[in-house]
Amino acid sequence: MKTLTVAEGSAAAPAGIAWRRREHLFYTGMAAAVVLTVFAGFARSYYLGPYFAARALSPLLHLHGIVFSSWIVLFVTQTTLVAAHRTDIHRRLGIAGALSAALVFMVGTATAIVRAKQGATPLEGVSPLSFMIVPLADMLVFAVLVGAGFYFRRRADIHKRLMLLATISILSAAIARLPFEFLKAGPPAFFALNDLFIVACLVYDLVARGRVHRATAWGGLLIVASQPLRLWFGGTSVWLAFAAWLTSWVA
Repeated sequence: MKTLTVAEGSAAAPAGIAWRRREHLFYTGMAAAVVLTVFAGFARSYYLGPYFAARALSPLLHLHGIVFSSWIVLFVTQTTLVAAHRTDIHRRLGIAGALSAALVFMVGTATAIVRAKQGATPLEGVSPLSFMIVPLADMLVFAVLVGAGFYFRRRADIHKRLMLLATISILSAAIARLPFEFLKAGPPAFFALNDLFIVACLVYDLVARGRVHRATAWGGLLIVASQPLRLWFGGTSVWLAFAAWLTSWVA
């Protein structure tokens, strides 16, 4: 009996190592996909702006770019540290992560309101006040997912899924700027492409665990459900009155 137990333990160890390797490969792969998406989306207007003769950006937009890029860099760093088994450093960077997330929310919200005040809208026939709900809802969903992620920071299985989903929730702006013809259809198109990242998370859970993790299910549902809701609510008189009030605070 003792021999059988030792043999079972010896067989389980390699299986556990292989499972962790697959997990690290998935999360580092998703982090790489996020970086490529953000860079490709904002290459012409921001990262490689001088090469594309992009128009000059305001200080607020430069700050927006720096803050959001910093979050992506930190997300990739944290993912890489876990894959390298340096969870000690990963935990020390937790405060930096909280500060970075707070800056993303504040700067993202301020930028959305200021741009609406300036009359900026990327969609023909959609007023700036109506469109403002899209980036503001991104910030709200991001804040909920990041807040939950930090709350469950001692539950690694929940924490890492929520932080990945939080990052996915703010990718729509980059995706909307990708040079694909079908994205000219507007929010339904770039939301659908954005949701493919969530599909990847669902598939990973099913393959790795045999079932979808509750954090993936609830976090993914929050992102997906918010998309049609914001498009509907953005055209209502209640939202337009609230949006007008918000922009009235901008000089």
